[in-house]
Amino acid sequence: MHKVILLVMCLLTFAVGCSTNDGESRAGILGYLGRSRSEQTLAFVSLAKRLQPVVVNVSATQKVDTKGFGIPPQEEKDSMEEFLQDFFDVTPQAGQSQQRRLGSGFIIGSDGMILTNYHVIDNAEKITVKLADKRQFPANVVGKDPRTDIAVIKIDAKGGLPTAQLGDSDRLEVGEWVVAVGNPFGLDNSVTAGIVSAKGRHIGGPYDNFIQTDATINPGNSGGPLVNSRGEVVGINSAILSQTGENIRIGFATPINLVKELLPQLSTTGKVTRGWMGVAVQEITPEIAEALGMDKPRGALVAGVVHGGPAERAGIRLRDVITEYDGKEIKEAEDFPIMVAHTPLQKKVRVKVLRDNKEILLAVIIGRLNENQTGES
Repeated sequence: MHKVILLVMCLLTFAVGCSTNDGESRAGILGYLGRSRSEQTLAFVSLAKRLQPVVVNVSATQKVDTKGFGIPPQEEKDSMEEFLQDFFDVTPQAGQSQQRRLGSGFIIGSDGMILTNYHVIDNAEKITVKLADKRQFPANVVGKDPRTDIAVIKIDAKGGLPTAQLGDSDRLEVGEWVVAVGNPFGLDNSVTAGIVSAKGRHIGGPYDNFIQTDATINPGNSGGPLVNSRGEVVGINSAILSQTGENIRIGFATPINLVKELLPQLSTTGKVTRGWMGVAVQEITPEIAEALGMDKPRGALVAGVVHGGPAERAGIRLRDVITEYDGKEIKEAEDFPIMVAHTPLQKKVRVKVLRDNKEILLAVIIGRLNENQTGES
């Protein structure tokens, strides 16, 4: 297996017991570090008991290629098959036509509405949800968004269900204690604890804004909640960074505030509508800044312009540096796609660009991003 760092989406693995970190946390779990060992334990026990009824196991059955694991792109197929064979000692079976994915989710509606990851239910023919009380229900997909790896599914459970309390991920502090809950490899309600290691992490996607945590998140925890000390969900556990598939305490969760923004569209239309300008942008390095005659790196460099798109019609050109969008300064190029995506369709936006060391103000009418468009904002 090549010794490269793989971003492993959390599927099919073993659970690890609860682990905690030493160190100072500004928020703490109700003053965790100031408590005795027995008080610390009781704080985690209480939190785990509150979370367990709302966390579910999600099992998705899908069709796969009989020659392998059903991952179409050759590069992706090769790396995933190598990972599965080396780490799990799994060999594809000739003639195999179905594969089962196991992930996690959590209940957000007493009527059976559940949040999970898109990659858990992607291409699923059948989805089964198992509750903490061992009841099992078939689930239907209500909405999904591949670009943020979020999915909403629903089960028909009569009598009402307990629901998770959604918090405010913007209020999270680096160093704050968090708890991750999930059902890796069918092992119900595995609970781990750690701290928020960083916020606003970009790991390859255009809309990445991940919470990084050292709470142990193993493959199979996908779709489970990341919870703060008050028992509020602040993120959805989505991925780990690893060389071997083993957990090295670098996990990523989608902020719950992003999820809350998308929920109304996912619940009503089943998909997300995003704004589009028709440009590809890249980071401005110190070398690029010097070549462009800039005093320091800032903004987003226009690396591509779609012919006939909103940006071209507005006069934006290759090598322009977008420094301001809709009155907001562009500090990092990675922030720009998110700003555009959140813009209402047909809104006229003022865009400030730097061209030949001169500032130019342009007006762009925002279009709609198509589902098959990639690498553009």
